[in-house]
Amino acid sequence: MKTRLIPAIVVVAAIAGTAGCGSSSSSGSSAGSSGGSSGSGTTLTYWASNQGATIQDDVKVLTPELEKFQKETGIKVKLQVIGWPDLLNKILAATSSGQGPDVVNIGNTWAPSLQATGAFMPFDASALSAIGGKDKFVAASYATGGVKGQDPTSVPLYALAYGLYYNKKMFADAGLQPPTTWQELQADAKKLTNPSTGTYGMAMEGGSYTESVHFAFIFGQQQGADPFNAQGQPDFTSPGMVAGVKQYVDLMSDKVVNPSSVQYKNGPEAPGDFANGKAAMLMSQNNADNTLVADGMKTSEYGVVPIPAPTGAAQNTASFVAGINISIFKNSKNKAAALKFVNFMTSPAEQQIFDVPFAALPVISGVTPNFTTNTQEAQTFQQILATRSVPLPLVANESEFETNVGNAVNQLIAQAATGSAPTSAQIKAALQQAQDKMAAAG
Repeated sequence: MKTRLIPAIVVVAAIAGTAGCGSSSSSGSSAGSSGGSSGSGTTLTYWASNQGATIQDDVKVLTPELEKFQKETGIKVKLQVIGWPDLLNKILAATSSGQGPDVVNIGNTWAPSLQATGAFMPFDASALSAIGGKDKFVAASYATGGVKGQDPTSVPLYALAYGLYYNKKMFADAGLQPPTTWQELQADAKKLTNPSTGTYGMAMEGGSYTESVHFAFIFGQQQGADPFNAQGQPDFTSPGMVAGVKQYVDLMSDKVVNPSSVQYKNGPEAPGDFANGKAAMLMSQNNADNTLVADGMKTSEYGVVPIPAPTGAAQNTASFVAGINISIFKNSKNKAAALKFVNFMTSPAEQQIFDVPFAALPVISGVTPNFTTNTQEAQTFQQILATRSVPLPLVANESEFETNVGNAVNQLIAQAATGSAPTSAQIKAALQQAQDKMAAAG
């Protein structure tokens, strides 16, 4: 699984330090208002995030499409594909120095934090009109563009969502149907676990703080809790947040996950266990398909359903709105050309082309997902994204939330793996520590 499971790097100090920077040559108005070079002969610089197996793979995918764009508009695009470990720091350096590209990809969970730097062009009414209007986007994905109530500084490019993968043969052999409630999932996982054969009910990326915070958020939502209150202040220790974290950690406490999974943190390990028959279920984003296929599992051998909520849950949230957004630097001298490029990249035709190699869901309404040949799987993920996904908190210090809560949950999972199941009181204390760290960081 690629790192489109967006890493939340601790960048708050850097972000705070860059606030208001990156606009050395711009009046601050959007291209739709201020204009700029838009015709043949313009050269745009584009920093693309790494979506494929390698940077070279991305270059091979993007190059012919950028050449197509140049043929249609006369606008040349100078491409640089950047790996996830380096992308955010490069973006932040650009916001500080003013020496950045015209257009850049960002992890959509970074959008509020990067918006706070003041370095990106707001997509106001004029700019949105230039790229086809906000209604062309899937509403859930569009909502990730920035802080609620403000003009977004990014728009969706590629979308992802979580689903529950299950091994069809293992379920059939056990006489089980895919679970529709969390209680059924727990029961199925226990029935499908046999440590003597190295087989477990659920695979888990137990050392990944990104996965841990994603599930803390999703299950907290199911329990009716938000990690931030209406004033944008952290509220990690509410009963719902504690119950949501316990829901996730209890998978390890109940011994339906291989304890060695606490070592998994890079992305492909848990899908690998699922693909190799060592686990009957996997909660993952749809880009896990690439890993499953690479490990020899056929799409016909697994099914996908929404991650179920507990009976009587406050909400049936099954995912957060994951994905990649695209932004324009406010100090770009080529805003009109950049808007044409954003419109091209988010066109239905290009979405259909990019979604296959990048295993992504379309961010455009009405476009049929084609990242898999399994029609049922594609429709399931599309429905999850459209109807059962909620954006991660749209607050400036979102990255701190991911890092501090994710690492706290990792420690609880590690405790559970030793045979000492964390209590609700211990979980609340761990979340309080995470909240205190955020407060100390200012």
